[in-house]
Amino acid sequence: MTTPWGELALTRFPEDPRDRLRAWDASDEYLLRHLAEQEISLSGDVVVVGDRWGALATALAGHRPTQITDSYLTQEATRANLARHGVEPGTVRLLTTQDPPPDRVDVLLVRVPKSLALLEDQLTRLAPAVHEGTVVVGTGMVKEIHTSTLQLFERVLGPTRTSLAQKKARLIFCTPEPASEPPVNPWPYAYTLPDGIGAVSHSTVVNHAGVFCADRLDIGTRFFLGHLPDGKGARRVVDLGCGNGIVGTAVALTNPEAEVLFVDESFQAVASAEATYRANGVPGHAEFRVRDGMAGVPAGSVDLVLNNPPFHSHQATTDATAWRMFTGAKRALRPGGELWVIGNRHLGYHVKLRRLFGNSELVAGDPKFVVLRAVKR
Repeated sequence: MTTPWGELALTRFPEDPRDRLRAWDASDEYLLRHLAEQEISLSGDVVVVGDRWGALATALAGHRPTQITDSYLTQEATRANLARHGVEPGTVRLLTTQDPPPDRVDVLLVRVPKSLALLEDQLTRLAPAVHEGTVVVGTGMVKEIHTSTLQLFERVLGPTRTSLAQKKARLIFCTPEPASEPPVNPWPYAYTLPDGIGAVSHSTVVNHAGVFCADRLDIGTRFFLGHLPDGKGARRVVDLGCGNGIVGTAVALTNPEAEVLFVDESFQAVASAEATYRANGVPGHAEFRVRDGMAGVPAGSVDLVLNNPPFHSHQATTDATAWRMFTGAKRALRPGGELWVIGNRHLGYHVKLRRLFGNSELVAGDPKFVVLRAVKR
């Protein structure tokens, strides 16, 4: 990546030499070029929100920025990219979306996320730290920036306009007008599930901003909940890619003797899963981890893995995450342990499971979704 501060060698996380997806895009380049051409002072407190793989934090490391991200993978990529360029640990302050935000922001750089709710949450949390002299610049690809994006910047921070597009990327310029009262943050959001969905009927679901389908139960999860194993006899269960945790909570309600591990790479998701679990007074033992899939789970230690794998990495469609989840699940499962997967029918997960496990059973299906079961022999 060519920047005004030199050439950078950047990778995504986990690093895979076969991965053709880059760790930056034209919107990162556009933002960095703008900062240099406009000679924007970076001597104050610089905050970078939504950095995808650490490209912005690495380029600006000399200015000791603070990075705020919802993604464990982003944090690990940032650490690796900083180390690759000889940046001392601690030079860039790494915060998650669940950490208290900085008290003061002089330059706010925002890589627009896919989730408008996550953007709302982060701008609202940062608004008290923004002052009239704060330079606010957002960036994203043209297809990621909508009228609603600009309206959100304007409502939370102040008057907003956009740049001309370059290489299908666009910048957002916002002039802060601090309000006398900080804006009200509507997140996290809680709702009650309806009847007819098994053990979690009438349960409370808590969603932090950015979690998939945050204001209602998505149809894929609803279908999965209707076809879950009862978990009886399973001592150790993993809700892999747990989202708001309602699937793992359903198993815990059905089988209070089970130890349930909730895992996701999103800090917002794991916080949601824990809040959902606690809100329903579930008996038994649970653990909540922000990790890359099954990393850190001992081999042969798990009886049951429940998984609804994502098939997007930001705007890119990829099965790399699903494959890592499946291979990690196989390693962690004991002989006779089971992986249950919900997925869109067209994704063909049964082929991957047969290749990996040597077997794949169709538990249930409809025109859109399938529930698959694979057993470790």
